[in-house]
Amino acid sequence: MNNLGNFLTLSTFGESHGIAYGGIITNFPAGIEINFEEIQHQLDRRKPGQSSIVTQRKESDTVQFLSGTFEGKSTGTPIGFVIYNENQKSKDYEHIAAAYRPSHADFTYDQKFGIRDYRGGGKSSARETINWVAAGALAKHILPSTIEIHAYVSSVGDIFCMKPYQDLDFSKIESNDVRCPDEETAEKMISKIKEIKKEGNTIGGTITCVIKNLPIGIGEPVFLKLQAELAKAMLNINAAKGFEYGSGFCGATMTGKEHNDLFNEDFTTKTNLSGGIQGGISNGMDVYFRVAFKPIATILRPQESVDKDGNLVIVEGKGRHDPCVLPRAVPVVENLAAFVLADLFLMNQIRKI
Repeated sequence: MNNLGNFLTLSTFGESHGIAYGGIITNFPAGIEINFEEIQHQLDRRKPGQSSIVTQRKESDTVQFLSGTFEGKSTGTPIGFVIYNENQKSKDYEHIAAAYRPSHADFTYDQKFGIRDYRGGGKSSARETINWVAAGALAKHILPSTIEIHAYVSSVGDIFCMKPYQDLDFSKIESNDVRCPDEETAEKMISKIKEIKKEGNTIGGTITCVIKNLPIGIGEPVFLKLQAELAKAMLNINAAKGFEYGSGFCGATMTGKEHNDLFNEDFTTKTNLSGGIQGGISNGMDVYFRVAFKPIATILRPQESVDKDGNLVIVEGKGRHDPCVLPRAVPVVENLAAFVLADLFLMNQIRKI
């Protein structure tokens, strides 16, 4: 399945070392003025080579829109876009043509399809997320301008941003390479990533996302609950290992008296342990969630593994890889969230017709 969304849909194509990535978006409303510069800006936030703590692959990641727009506005027909690959080094992967990298998709792809593109992981490459950022940045145009979506790195390894999101200045997210708005914590995170990189190793962590000013009523009662659609999107991100919203797993340790969000007279709540969602539907409070990411599987150190025939081999990563996925995953989380919200927002409008 290469489709995202229910009413507003994205169908994607492309591989890491193929000619290009791209997608087709259907059911995008007509007559919406498109800010193409902002879409490119979001892609620039995701692209490689931004700093010393991410992969040094050099890609402009320039998006070209092929259909569905005219004179700067959407026409209501399918919107096609393409992003050409420019800086592949396929020779870096020839040594694993017949070997399986530990914790990668090599083995499962081979078993499922009987063939795999070993160059950069093919379709399993995180470069696929470029399509999602482009689509999400476009989908933001559907949402009311009052809605704010802010994602930031909230932990790297055992280094946590201890401040609640209400005490953070989201305007500082882009002020450092790791995209953590708490400057003191950001410095520690960057030092940790650089240390790990020198060892030829990788490290994981978490990204927190906050959605402000979301109208009441977004999300469906049963199988299209807002939290479920967000979780589905986030857990499709490469290296994502967990999702929690509101009180998350901590809520499992509380009693109902402690956990219930009591109402104020204006229908806001005194607390927001529900994470802005009740019964699968937004209640007007901030929606907030956290996504956990594992350490990237490709490490520049020798590891024992097996080849296609079951022979023991030594596999060592080569080439250019992220020591930590988190800084470049921040715009992926934000724009995927935007796509989910736009999809549910349109469904909500249809329901009211």
